[in-house]
Amino acid sequence: MRNRLADSARAFSANARNPSLLRSQLAYGTAWTAEWAFTVAIGVVAFRDGGATAVGVVAFVRMAPSAFLAPLGTTLADRFPRDHVLIWSCLIRAAATAGAAASLAAGGPDLAVYGLAVAATAAFTVFRPAHSALLPVLCSAPIELTSANVVRGLVDSLSLLLGPLMAALLLDLGSPALVFAFAAALSLASGALLLNLSYEPPPRGRLQPLRRIARETVEGYQALTRYRDAGLLIGLGLAQTLTRGFLNVFLVVLALELLGMGEPGVGLLTAALGAGAVVTSLGASMFVTGRRLASVAAIGVALWGLPLTLSGALPYEPAVLALMCVVGAGNALVDIGLYTVIPRLVPEEILARIYGALESLTALTVAIGSLITPLVIDLLGIRGALVVLGLVAPGLVVLAWRRMDAIDASITHRDEEIDVLNKVGIFRPLPMPAIDSLALHVHQAQFPAGHEIIQQGDRGDRFYVIEKGEADVIGDGRLIRTMGPGDGFGEIALLRDTPRTTTVRARTALRLYALDRVDFVSAVSGYQSSGQEADTLVHDRLGTFDPRGQRPRR
Repeated sequence: MRNRLADSARAFSANARNPSLLRSQLAYGTAWTAEWAFTVAIGVVAFRDGGATAVGVVAFVRMAPSAFLAPLGTTLADRFPRDHVLIWSCLIRAAATAGAAASLAAGGPDLAVYGLAVAATAAFTVFRPAHSALLPVLCSAPIELTSANVVRGLVDSLSLLLGPLMAALLLDLGSPALVFAFAAALSLASGALLLNLSYEPPPRGRLQPLRRIARETVEGYQALTRYRDAGLLIGLGLAQTLTRGFLNVFLVVLALELLGMGEPGVGLLTAALGAGAVVTSLGASMFVTGRRLASVAAIGVALWGLPLTLSGALPYEPAVLALMCVVGAGNALVDIGLYTVIPRLVPEEILARIYGALESLTALTVAIGSLITPLVIDLLGIRGALVVLGLVAPGLVVLAWRRMDAIDASITHRDEEIDVLNKVGIFRPLPMPAIDSLALHVHQAQFPAGHEIIQQGDRGDRFYVIEKGEADVIGDGRLIRTMGPGDGFGEIALLRDTPRTTTVRARTALRLYALDRVDFVSAVSGYQSSGQEADTLVHDRLGTFDPRGQRPRR
C-alpha cells in the first residue's frame, strides 16, 4: 500500500511540476464544473415548461447541432494550436451562457434561452476533444499520460460533484438564471487559465487551404473504420453516452416524480455521480498502472447501465443515491481508460479529428437517448424504463470483452519497447506521441557475439538501440568504447548523410531494436529539442573519434 500511495503521489506531482499541464487540468475542471451546473439548471427550466417530455426534447435540441459542429471545430485543432482553439471555445460559451442568464432574468422568451443554450453547448463540444488531443503533447511517456488522465479523471469527478452541488445551492437561494451566470463566469476563468501555455507542438505539414476543412472533417469519421481497435473502443464509449442521454431525463424524473426530492434534488442526484467519481478517481491514482486500460474503460461503461436497472428495482432515495455514486465510478473509469488508450491507437496528427468524431457521435447518442427515454417511460413506466434501458450498455460490453483483452495485450508489449527507447538520450525530449509512434515502427533483431552490426564506411540505413547485451565501437581498427542496454548507435550516418564512421561489433549476444532511416530522422528532426540533443551527441562522438583524422562533414 505504501508503494501504491507513492505511485499516486508521483502521478499528482508530475502534473504539479509541469506548469502547462497543471493549468490545462485546472482549465478542464473549471469548464466542466460550469457544464454540469448549466446542465442541472437547463433541465429544471425545461421541466417547469413541460415536464419529462420537455426535458428530453430540450436535451435533444441542445445536443443535436453539436453532432455536426463538433467535428468541424475540432478539425481546426489539427490545423492550429490546440490551446488557442480551447480559449475560443471558452469565450464563445461564456458569452452564450451569460446571454441566457440575462434573458431568463429579464423574463425573455424561452426560445431565446434555449437557443443560447444550444450555442453554449455547441461551443463546449469542441472543448473535451481539443483538450484530449492537447494532453499527450504535454506528456513525455505513456505512464505520464496515464497519470495525467488519472488526474484529469479526478478533476472531472470533482467537477461532477461541485457543479451540481453549486447548482442545487444557487437554485435554493435564487433561480436558474443565477446558475447560468455562475457557469458563464467559470467559462471565462477556464479560458484565462489556458493563456500562454508553454509546449513544443508536433511538426505539421504545409497548412492546407480552408476549403479542405470539410474533407478533413470526414477523415475523422473514416479513421474510426481504418483504426478498428480505436473504433471499437469508441463504440463502447458511445454505449455510455447513450446511457447518459437516458440519465439526463431520469435524473429529473427520479427527483421530481418518483422520489419527491424537489428541484434541489436534481442537483443532489447529479452530485452523487460526482461523489462516486471522486472516490473512484482517487482509488485509480493508486491502482491504475497504465495496463489493461481498455478493459477498465469497458467495466466503466457497464457501470453506467447496471445502476439504472437496479434503481428501477429499488426506487428508494438512499438506494438511488448510492447507485448514482456507482454510475459516477463508471464515469471515472471510462474517462481514464478511453482517453489514455485512444491516443495509443491512432496517429497524433489526426487525433483531434478523431476526438471530434467521437464528440459528434457523443452529442448524437446523448440526444437520441434523451429523446427516446420519455417514450419508453410512457410505454413501460419510470421503473420499467430504468430496468430495460439500463441493460443496453452492459450487454454491449459482454460482446466486446475479448477484443478489449487483445488491445490491452498489444499496448503492454509496446510499453516494454518504449521503456527501452526512453533510455536513449536523443529520444528523451520527445513528447509521448512521438516516442509511441517510434515504438510502432521498431524492428527486433538478434546477433551472436562477434557479429558486426554495422561496418565503418558502409551506407547507413538504420538506427539501433541495445535492449540486451554489450557491443564494442571500433574505429580505424581500435576500440573506442563499449555500449550496453539503453545505448543507441548509428545516428551520425543518418543525420549527416555520411558513411558509417565506426564499426559496431557484438561483444556478447545482442538483442536490438532497429529503426529505419525515415522513421528515425522524421522523429528526431521534427522536434527542436530532440534535434538539439542529437546535434550535441553527434558533436561529442565526432570529437571523441575523428575517422581517419578527417574533419566531420557538416
